Amino acid sequence: MADTKREIERKYETTDATRLPDLSRVAGVEAVDHEGVMELDAVYYDTEDLRLAAGHVTLRRRTGGSDAGWHLKLPVAANVRDEIRAPLSDTLPPRLAALIRSRVLDTPVVPVVRLRSARDVHVLTGPDGTPLAELSVDEVHAERLSGGDRTATWTEIEAELADDGDPAFLDTVEQHLGEAGIRPSTAPSKLARALAETAPAGSRPQDDEPAEPRTAEPRTAEPCTAGDHVLAYARRQAEAIVALDPAVRRGLPDSVHRMRVATRRLRSALRTYRRVLDREATRPLGTELKWLAAELGVDRDQEVLDARLRARLDALPRTLVLGPVRARLRLWSAGGRSGSHRRTAAVLDSERYLTLLRALERLLADPPLLPAAAAAPGKELARAVHKDHKRLAGRIAHALELPPGPDRDAALHRARKAAKRARYAAEAARPALGKPAKRSAKRVKAVQSLLGDHQDGVVARETLRALAVRAHAAGEPSFTWGLLYGKEEAAAAEGERELPGVWHRAARADIRRASGG
Repeated sequence: MADTKREIERKYETTDATRLPDLSRVAGVEAVDHEGVMELDAVYYDTEDLRLAAGHVTLRRRTGGSDAGWHLKLPVAANVRDEIRAPLSDTLPPRLAALIRSRVLDTPVVPVVRLRSARDVHVLTGPDGTPLAELSVDEVHAERLSGGDRTATWTEIEAELADDGDPAFLDTVEQHLGEAGIRPSTAPSKLARALAETAPAGSRPQDDEPAEPRTAEPRTAEPCTAGDHVLAYARRQAEAIVALDPAVRRGLPDSVHRMRVATRRLRSALRTYRRVLDREATRPLGTELKWLAAELGVDRDQEVLDARLRARLDALPRTLVLGPVRARLRLWSAGGRSGSHRRTAAVLDSERYLTLLRALERLLADPPLLPAAAAAPGKELARAVHKDHKRLAGRIAHALELPPGPDRDAALHRARKAAKRARYAAEAARPALGKPAKRSAKRVKAVQSLLGDHQDGVVARETLRALAVRAHAAGEPSFTWGLLYGKEEAAAAEGERELPGVWHRAARADIRRASGG
């Protein structure tokens, strides 16, 4: 069994002359409890090429202290990490192994660094005795276990916020430490410092950072060619997929949606920039990205539809809600989402998904660039964005020529897909093309949102009709279901009336026109 703790902490440098200031003088602190010195012994695990460290992920097995066991730390924001803990065991717990699989794939994790620390702990408490933060002075001895046998020693100060504490309190602590001449550490973690200081001679990473993984954007000069820009965008989406994998497995809010969007953006880039990346070589990967997006969409689509129907129902006067409408809606929602998280987890554990990640890694390590990749980005990227914009224009024009009904609904859904592709194309080109691409993406997003709401309404009407049929068969009033259906029809008609104006504004943002091309 594993549990999770949100860790908010800051680290500080020390010298031989460093003296810990009087912590009782920190604003808001009533008392300082000195808990003494504890001995900690942690072995950090990673792949030989340090894939976890490159993603700012740490995995350790620690003995000593009050929290002995396996600890996996995943980045959340600057100085904020989620620490997932599992009981002490001889082998890596399966749940933690699953949470690092997207980064390590088939590569085994091995001991890379051993850190032995003497931790002198001080707990800062408020007037009511509630812990505010823990401040410790750590004397660290690092030993490289993989790639050499170098050692390093240092002393640092660590301030960690208490559970449910106010992060602003750490600012107060930092100001107090700063007045005593104590400065923030340049290393983001003990592991990062240990890897930097124990690296073999001639191979030390710069800026106390581990080497980048193959799926991360390399530290090179700013992108200058069309290929540079497309690959940089593709790498960002690939890293998002890898980084969001643990969040999806943990069921964190919005993680499935964000991973699905990254998957779609990457697939869109492979299709849009086919003059830069050989489409014949990327087609199989595009097919697999489409599959993954569809699998991730099962739970998300149900969630969106559920929220839409509940909002429609909540907006009705109580006198118009006839029969057990809410109970039936809850029953439908529970049935639709039952087992969805288990299904998503099974997808992420599947060989097909792991094969996709391996193929993505190979693509970015050895991209199938075409001659146009060497061109200056302005003309080549603008050309691709304009082409997608033109496709969207054609699909919208065709949809609006059709009479209202199922055929127009299907055509507008196809236009919605084209809008997503045009928006993602402009987003990818924004670093190279600047404001024209930003303006195009923003206005096409408005079109996409309108078309997305229209398609959600189409699905909602289909669901409402099915619910009405079930209610009628059970002898329940179907009036309310019909009323909700009518409101969805009215909303769809209003959206169709708004579409020409929204599209007209987006058409003016065509990147060729905006850039004078």
